[in-house]
Amino acid sequence: MLLQTTMTGRQKLVLVLLLGAQFMLAVDFSILNVALPVIGEGLGFSLGGLQWIATTFALAAAGFTLLFGRIADLFGRRRMFIAGMALLGVSSLAGGLAVSPTMLLVARVAQGLATAIVTPAGLSLLTTSFREGPLRAKALGLNGALMSAGFTSGAILGGLLTELLSWRWAFLINVPVALAVLVAAPVLLKESRPDVRPRMDVLGAITVTGGLLALVYGLTHAGEYGFADPVALGSLALGALLLVGFWFAEKRAVSPLVPLSILRRHNVRWGNLAGLIAFATETSLVFVMTLYLQKVLGYSALTTGLAFGVLGIGTVVGGVVAPRVLARVGNRRALVYGFAVQGGATAALALLGASQGWIWLLLAATFVGGVGNMVAIVGFMVTATSGLPDSEQGLATGLATMTQQVGITMGIPVMSAVVTAAMGSGNVLGGITVAVLVNAALALAGTLTR
Repeated sequence: MLLQTTMTGRQKLVLVLLLGAQFMLAVDFSILNVALPVIGEGLGFSLGGLQWIATTFALAAAGFTLLFGRIADLFGRRRMFIAGMALLGVSSLAGGLAVSPTMLLVARVAQGLATAIVTPAGLSLLTTSFREGPLRAKALGLNGALMSAGFTSGAILGGLLTELLSWRWAFLINVPVALAVLVAAPVLLKESRPDVRPRMDVLGAITVTGGLLALVYGLTHAGEYGFADPVALGSLALGALLLVGFWFAEKRAVSPLVPLSILRRHNVRWGNLAGLIAFATETSLVFVMTLYLQKVLGYSALTTGLAFGVLGIGTVVGGVVAPRVLARVGNRRALVYGFAVQGGATAALALLGASQGWIWLLLAATFVGGVGNMVAIVGFMVTATSGLPDSEQGLATGLATMTQQVGITMGIPVMSAVVTAAMGSGNVLGGITVAVLVNAALALAGTLTR
């Protein structure tokens, strides 16, 4: 059977719709970071309470992704996609109109749940709209590029909206986009669900969701108080225990949430491990370079966000060239090449000095590293979703999305702990240099995940 090499008009519209939704979700991960101090002053958050604006979102987004990915498989991906976009629109409106810390935090939890619903459903709709081959690789490449660009450009957009209008527009900007998607989705997207619906694996859902929530909470708590903190250690231990319980629950379940046959697939295992490394290293590098730009070079938050625009351009370029790299060298070599480029570019950042003249090295290295990272991310997505029937694409994309969000969540506290430990008597640049080298080593370790 000949592989389809060109998209139909309908496929192009579906691609625009799904990519637009995924880009908006990626922006939501970082759009409030720059605005946190202003939000705190406006609503009366304590200094320690500000972290919960990001943490509540991450907890819901990472903790419920796998569950909602499987629910989309069973009850309809289009139905879940539309429900998630409706929840995102309502929660964003509530966040923009918030008059108290509690109201805003509830809105952030709802935004995180919407992300956990929409992301795997949207990715599975994307993979099932394009057959395995060049077109799927191209679609996933564009998706990865826009998601990474959304994450890095969220800080720029948040800074601009906060300075020119109000922090409330960081929420309200989602509302018209969500409405547009809700109008177009029923027309363009086809529903998909099994003819016979199996029973829901309740025990598996409880253990995996509880385990992920405990893991993410432990990681975010460790980022603030260190990995020796009893609460962080207890949460991480509880998370590990629940995930082990999830494994045993799946072995005995009649209709498991995650069939162990999928987890035994080599491409699913090492593909998701590669994805964990790719997202943990690049997003945490943004955090480390933010420290460098603001604490060492003295740049403002807005200028820092604009500097990361170069990284965003690199990820877009990487997303465009990644399908060609995959077509020429295959998934495994693409992962190796992508991590090698990312690791080498990251290692070059260890040469950064204390004068502002070093900004050119930062811009060049983050651009090149962004290209390599995106090639690795597309290689991860194609690998982790290949060789599976359409009926399991929601599960595969749910696993991949969970990997992505846990990677984003765990990378920053790990790098924060490295910087803090290496600073010694207040040598910020020294701590940053050590963190950069650790980050580069992890990226280079990604070349072994095959």
